[in-house]
Amino acid sequence: MPLPRDYSGQSCALSRSMEVVGERWTLLIVRDAFFGVRRFGEFAAHLRLPRAVLADRLATLTESGVLARLPDTGRREVYGLTPKGVALWPAVRALTSWGDGFYGSARGPRRVFRHVDDDAPIAEDGRCTECGAPVPVGDVLVAPGPGLAPPADGDDPVTAALARPHRLLRPLLAPSTAQRSPRGPHS
Repeated sequence: MPLPRDYSGQSCALSRSMEVVGERWTLLIVRDAFFGVRRFGEFAAHLRLPRAVLADRLATLTESGVLARLPDTGRREVYGLTPKGVALWPAVRALTSWGDGFYGSARGPRRVFRHVDDDAPIAEDGRCTECGAPVPVGDVLVAPGPGLAPPADGDDPVTAALARPHRLLRPLLAPSTAQRSPRGPHS
């Protein structure tokens, strides 16, 4: 029997948050949305999770107001973070930093976060190490770090695109590239 999605008997804010983002794959979907992944097929190709699970997690994130379905070319829709979703950035960044510290590569982090304005690293508190300003998520550049292996032939388009510096929240792939990725019911 599957576990329930709610934490009955728990009334704290953390339990309510976990009801939205605590299921397996959910935070990776949110992370990819910050990276600029927007189409169902892009999420599916990059995360390599079952399409039914992806559809379920995207529906939950959309119903809870973390993601919104937005019009795209033709009859297509894409997913984008809402202000509620963007507010998750400090948690996603903190968990990424924690993972780099305890489970990362000996060569260093797979990805680094830099301030677009001065290309300086961003500290764990979200401030630019050069100018000291708090860096809004839209001004964060994600770039390959020393622990990222170079993309291999046959990697999905998202993995290949993340091998280049990219501003968070901006669409990662051009529509023509995204159309070549594996397609799902929500592409």
